Amino acid sequence: MRTLTLLLPLCCLAATAWSAEPAWPTKGWPTSTPEAEGVDKAVLDRFDAELARGDQGYVDGMLVIRHGRVIHEKVYRHDYDALFAKAADRKPGMYNYYDPAWHPWYNRGQLHTLQSVSKSVTSALIGIAIGRGEIPGVMAKALPYFEGYEVPPDARRDKWTLADLLTMTAGIRWDEDSMPYTDPSNSCARMEASSDWVQFVLKEPMAADPGTTFVYSSGVTELLAAVLHKATGQHADDYARLHLFGPLGIERTYWKRTPTQHPDTEGGLYLTARDLAKLGYLFSHDGVWDGRRILPAGWAAESTRARVPLAPGKPLQYGYQWWTLPAAGRPAHFAAIGYGGQYLLVVPSLDLIAVFTGWNIWDKPELDASLALGRVLEAVKR
Repeated sequence: MRTLTLLLPLCCLAATAWSAEPAWPTKGWPTSTPEAEGVDKAVLDRFDAELARGDQGYVDGMLVIRHGRVIHEKVYRHDYDALFAKAADRKPGMYNYYDPAWHPWYNRGQLHTLQSVSKSVTSALIGIAIGRGEIPGVMAKALPYFEGYEVPPDARRDKWTLADLLTMTAGIRWDEDSMPYTDPSNSCARMEASSDWVQFVLKEPMAADPGTTFVYSSGVTELLAAVLHKATGQHADDYARLHLFGPLGIERTYWKRTPTQHPDTEGGLYLTARDLAKLGYLFSHDGVWDGRRILPAGWAAESTRARVPLAPGKPLQYGYQWWTLPAAGRPAHFAAIGYGGQYLLVVPSLDLIAVFTGWNIWDKPELDASLALGRVLEAVKR
């Protein structure tokens, strides 16, 4: 996951009250036209043409939903086999980024890799477990969930709370942002090469007091896989099918598992774009889905509230495994972001959701999230 700056012209848009009852897409999203939902079709079409030409790299999907209705949806095909045939380290395997059987489409079907968008889904599962009383809350001490693992003694690690893991302020020494994921020295690559991912992360030395320093770490998200299993008795993928995907009508999923059979909660989930959009819709409605509460009351707002500034003066901040840009004390929008150009972008005040998928890991930069959402927002007329 590369740090992105989501600078958006939200101040230029006025939210429009929408009094209609939400359209709940449990069995499929209803469709509408851009004009019927207050969106300029010509603006969307111009951006669509750019993506189709490859002006923004290898983007393979664009989905726009307004007022609970699909108003624009396109898939763009790329020959990833030919593209990655030149990769020196291409070899079969679920953790190899240049294997088209796994990336970006699972078995070349319709399920798309989400990469670190998986982290935001994992956070939702933690919220559900809290709501069900299986986890006492985000301030619960974390170490008791790792009983049976070898944990090197460190007084700083003893202070860990689940909030420290959710906000990536655990204080573990970790480096996955300064080098490509294909670099074997990348902390994430080292974890994925190990036989026990959770144990690998727990053995990494501490570098800071918990709660003080944000360091982007797929490792701390993988720790949440063990937390969920210890707390609920179920692996994250099974738990999601029962308590998240099932109620939302998400039937087609794939979630990679690690060598110890924990789901790859930091980056291994595959969904369709339409099903991913359901997560944004759920969070836009305070975790309620068609009259049924899925997330605890307030969890969506707490998860997408700015908690950790990435750097002085930068607007992009982090919540509970979600990216957010605050405005006037409230999130103007929030986003789930994954390596290679996976974006779930949500603007609740405009009842707007956009999903982009792609696989820009080779010779072109990934689609910029700021540009993508900015172009969609240009189309919103009311």
